[in-house]
Amino acid sequence: MNDTINVVPRAIEALVATPNDDALARRFADFDTFCDALDYAAQGQRGFNFHDPRGTLKQVYPFRQLRADSLKVAHALIARGVKPNDRVALIAETGADFAALFCGVVYAGAWPVPLPLPTSFGGKDNYIEQLAVQLSSSDPMLLVGPDEIAEMTVQAAARQGCGHATWADFAAKDAPEVALPKAGPDDICYLQYSSGSTRFPHGVAVTHRSLMSNLAAHSHGMQLIDSDRCISWLPWYHDMGLVGCFLSLIANQVSGDYLKTEDFARRPLAWLDMITRNEGTSISYSPTFGYDICARRISSQSPVSDRFDLSRWRLAGNGADMIRPDVMQSFVNAFADAGFKATAFLPSYGLAEATLAVTIMPPGEGIRVELVEEERLSGSPRDLSRPARYRAIVNCGKPVRDMEVVIRGENGASLSDHKIGKVWCRGTSVMHSYFRDPEATEACLVDGWLDTGDMGYMADGYLFIVGRAKDMIIINGKNHWPQDIEWAVEQLPGFNHGDIAAFSVETDNGEEAPAVLVHCRVSDPVKRLELRDLIRDKVRSITGMNCVVELVPPKSLPRTSSGKLSRAKAKKLYLSGEIEPFKLAA
Repeated sequence: MNDTINVVPRAIEALVATPNDDALARRFADFDTFCDALDYAAQGQRGFNFHDPRGTLKQVYPFRQLRADSLKVAHALIARGVKPNDRVALIAETGADFAALFCGVVYAGAWPVPLPLPTSFGGKDNYIEQLAVQLSSSDPMLLVGPDEIAEMTVQAAARQGCGHATWADFAAKDAPEVALPKAGPDDICYLQYSSGSTRFPHGVAVTHRSLMSNLAAHSHGMQLIDSDRCISWLPWYHDMGLVGCFLSLIANQVSGDYLKTEDFARRPLAWLDMITRNEGTSISYSPTFGYDICARRISSQSPVSDRFDLSRWRLAGNGADMIRPDVMQSFVNAFADAGFKATAFLPSYGLAEATLAVTIMPPGEGIRVELVEEERLSGSPRDLSRPARYRAIVNCGKPVRDMEVVIRGENGASLSDHKIGKVWCRGTSVMHSYFRDPEATEACLVDGWLDTGDMGYMADGYLFIVGRAKDMIIINGKNHWPQDIEWAVEQLPGFNHGDIAAFSVETDNGEEAPAVLVHCRVSDPVKRLELRDLIRDKVRSITGMNCVVELVPPKSLPRTSSGKLSRAKAKKLYLSGEIEPFKLAA
C-alpha cells in the first residue's frame, strides 16, 4: 500500500533503523492516557520500522514523527466534523498510515475502530458484508482505508450510511490547528473486535486506564530490558498485534520491526531473517501456526545455522490460540542449530475483553505441559473397558500484575487446583463494556468478574487452558473436545495443522454425531475412499462412535481474521452448501 503520511523519500541504503536504546528514561506505561504515552515516547529516538516482503527495511518512522503526523491527522478529522466519542473505523493495514490515523483519532477524542483487511478466503462480497456488519455494530462517522481497496470500502460505508475516505485523503493534513480535547483515564480509547466477531460482533470498549494497566502489567511480566526490540508480522486488527505489538511499543518505548501479515504468509522465513539481523535481544509473538509454518518450510533448506542466528531471541511468545506442544517441539528441533533455545518460549493467555494479557509464563520457564486424561477434560465418566487416553495441556503462566484469575464450576463456586471449570478474571484492564450491547455485557461481566468463555484449571498459581466452552461437542451426553479429534486426524500422514475442522451435526435420524471436514489433496477416487475410511476409523477410536467425514478442497476451511480456524463458520458454510465436499462413490 502507499505510505502517504509525511514520508521523506530516501535511498534504501541510507535508512538507519530506530535504536533499541536511547537516553530517554524508560517508563513502563505509567501514564494516565495513551496520548500522554505517545507524547513521552516522542521525546526519544525509538520508533517503528517497516520492511518489504523480503524483510528489507523500507521505512523508518520514529515516535516523534508519528506524534507529529497524528496531531495533524487529529486536526484534519476535526475539520471533517469528527467530535469526541465519535467512532472512526480504520482498515488496519500495517504501516505508517494506519499508525498515524489510529493515534490521530485518539488525539481528536474519538474512538478508533480497527477492522480487518480482505483475506484470500470468501471473496469481495463476503468482505464487504463482514465490514458492513462491524460498521453497523460500531456506528462510525467515518470509514478510512487504503486507496487500493476503496472500491470495497466505499460499498461497505454506503451500506452503513457513514462517511468514507482513503489514506490519500489525509496525506496533506493541511487543516487549521484547533484546541484538542483532553482525554481522561476513564474515557474510551478505542473499540476492539475479536477475530471471531463476524456474524454477531461485539465491540470491546477499552478505556485509557484499562489499556495503560494492561500494557504496564504485561511489560512487567515479560521483564523488559533496554536491549529488547519487537519483531512482528501480527495483524493490527487483532488484539495481540494491536495491543501487544503496536500500542505497547509506544507506551513502553520499544523499537519495533514489522513485516506485513500477507508478506509473512508468502515468505514466513523473512520473519526469522529480521530476528537474526537484530543486534539486541528480540521479543516476537506468534500463534502456534506461525511456528508450524516456519518449521515445515525449513525442512527443505540448507543448514539453518548458515542463514539464521536466533540465539538472541529472548522471548518467543505464543498465544491467541490453543498452544500445541508438539508444534513447539518441532520448531525447537528445526532451529536449535541456529541458536534457538526452548526456554525462550513464553506461553500466555489473553483476550480482547481483558484488553490483552491475562496470564504470562515467567521468562525462562519455557513450555511446560501436564498430561490429563481425556475423560477428566470432558467431564465424562471413565470407560474402564478402554485404555486411558491423555492430552498434553500447556501451562499458560501466572496472572499478570493487577489481575485475578479463578476457576468456577457450573454453580458458580470457585474450584480448587486441578479442577476443570470456566475461567474468570478480574482486574483494572478488564473491558468497560461491549459497545451498545448491555445484555451481552451483563452476560459476561458479573460483579467486576469477566467470564472468559474458556475452560481450564489452576495449579500452584499457574493457568492451564483446556479449550473453548462453546466448541465442546456433546454426543449422547458425553463431551468431546474438537481439538482432540482434529489432533488425532493430523497424526495421519499428509495433514497439516489447520487442515481439519470438527463439530457436531444432526444426522438423518435426528441424533447428533461428530462431523469432520478435512482438506483433501488426493485426486484419485479410490485413494479418496481409502482416506475417508482411514479418518473415520481414527475418529471412531477416539469417540467410540461413527462420524461424518467429508473431504473438502484445500484452503476451503475458513479462518478468522487472525488466521485461526473458525469451526463455527466451517459448520455454517458446510450446512448451507457453501463448502462443497468431494463426491465419493458408495
